[in-house]
Amino acid sequence: MTTSSLFGVLAIVSFILIWVCASIAFVFTRRMTTRSHVRSDLGIGELPAALRKVRSRDALTEEELILAREVLLDRGSMMALAIPATLFCLGCFYVFGSLEQLHGHTPSERTFLGVIPMITSTNMAIQVLRNARLKRRVTPAKHARPRRATSGPAARSAASGDRG
Repeated sequence: MTTSSLFGVLAIVSFILIWVCASIAFVFTRRMTTRSHVRSDLGIGELPAALRKVRSRDALTEEELILAREVLLDRGSMMALAIPATLFCLGCFYVFGSLEQLHGHTPSERTFLGVIPMITSTNMAIQVLRNARLKRRVTPAKHARPRRATSGPAARSAASGDRG
């Protein structure tokens, strides 16, 4: 029977999560390679220009609006977070594996080199979430209902059924 310390168990869990997140990221990137905005159909700078207009709330042409919707829908996907999650789990695996190998001795700077990909993946995840927020600006409104007056003579006459 083998005994494992806490860091050994955490290293095993992070190793399993690396494979899970990497599989999801693989599926996501395979889906993205079939998209038109990923291929070289676009001119140079068209995509960043359309996204810049969305960020600054400028008027978009119909073509730019379609492009921005498609790109932001893909970038705002939950599967897009699998890429930074894979990198984060890789850093965790390195740190926990190094701490497991020390067997209680004082850790060195080499042990915490795994923090670098963890910080990088955090930045990547923030960028993905920032793009997901932009998705609300380009999605069409579902059903716009006119607001009814809640007070005043117009509201009382509408509530009583009077016309006129």
